[in-house]
Parts: sequence; C-alpha cells; structure tokens
Amino acid sequence: MSSTQTITKPSTEGFTAATVDLKLEVVVLPVSDVDRAKRFYQGLGWRLDGDFTNGDAFHAIQMTPPGSPCSIHFGKGITPATPGSVKNLYLVVSDIEAARRELIARGAEVGELFHFTSIGGKPEPGPHPDGSSYFTYATFSDPDGNSFLLQEITTRFPGRGLSNLDVPNLTELLREAEERHGPYEASAPKHHWSDWYAGYIVAREQGKTPEEAIQQGARNVEAGRG
Repeated sequence: MSSTQTITKPSTEGFTAATVDLKLEVVVLPVSDVDRAKRFYQGLGWRLDGDFTNGDAFHAIQMTPPGSPCSIHFGKGITPATPGSVKNLYLVVSDIEAARRELIARGAEVGELFHFTSIGGKPEPGPHPDGSSYFTYATFSDPDGNSFLLQEITTRFPGRGLSNLDVPNLTELLREAEERHGPYEASAPKHHWSDWYAGYIVAREQGKTPEEAIQQGARNVEAGRG
C-alpha cells in the first residue's frame, strides 16, 4: 500500500441498518449457446443445481462454483442482455496459483497473474511482491466472453466476514452436524466435538457436500491434535 493511499471508513451518521436480509444468491449470465455454456462450466467442476425447460422458448440452468454461496443462471429466455456482456465477476480464492492451475487443467484459458500496488493503481505483471491480500488477480472468460476475475484473499479487512447465517439455518446446520458427527465419533480418536463441528459447518457453508464436510471436520480434528 502506498504512502499516499487512504481507505476511508464510511460514515454512519444518520444511518439506520436494514433489518431484512437481502442475500445475493444468483448472477445471470447472457450466453448464445446454452449447451456449450453448460459443458464449459461443468468442465470447470461447477455444481449443476438445476436444468429447467418450458417449451422451445425457455431453458434455464443454475450452476454454483465450488465453495460459493452465490450461483449463476444462464439459458434461453431469461435475460435480454447481449451474450458475453457481463464482465469481471469476482471469484475469491485463498491460493490463486493453485486455483489458476486447476482451472487451466479443466479447460479455462486463464491469463497470467497481475497485481495492483495500490487501490485504483495501474495493473502490474506477476503476483503482489509482498503477497498482500486483495491485490493479486488473474482473469478468464467463458466461450461467450463473460469474464471472471480471480482475486486472492488470505486475510480479510476487519468486519468483512464470509457467513450470513441466520438462526434457522444455523440450527439446521447444527442438527445436521450432530447427526453426521455420531458415526465419526464412534470410531475416531478422543477429540473435542467443537473442532469437528467447526470444520463441518464451515465446509457446508462453502457449498461442500456432507461427505466432503465430514472429511473437513476430521482434518480439523487432526490439526487440533497435532
């Protein structure tokens, strides 16, 4: 961060927080060939949540990137936007080099890493020299030209958490974790249940399957015992 760069905290004077949750869960992408787009995103390993048709005029597909609480919609009859006109959707990753390698292996044409030395500055080639969170990027596009920005975030700014769990959802997740923890506890070494629950719930919040979350819970237990 440069010596002249400043980050101003927003004023809360006269501000009243909203009381109703407004959770962004879907972004619509305009595409010209639905089947081609579906093959592309499936090739990236994104989860297929639904494939809906209604005659010849409507075809909608929902897919979700691994670990993302937000999904994408694309299809026929769902948006008048020009195919390929959505640009620079952020995909946040904790290890951008690993993410780039995997995406390339899955068929995406991911550009070289670049970084910014300051907010609003010019892009420079390569990762940020200090490894600063938020400042290293790479980009790729789908077959229509809708583009994505990989952004590496390893440490978040204060107050910028990942989860927007409400009480009913957390209650449901805790009950699910309790049910899944039972079989694991029966054969696992002695451990504190909170270590396993934490790994399981975070994994489920990141979009992982229950089976993947069980593995994450076990890894968290092992890390705590190590």
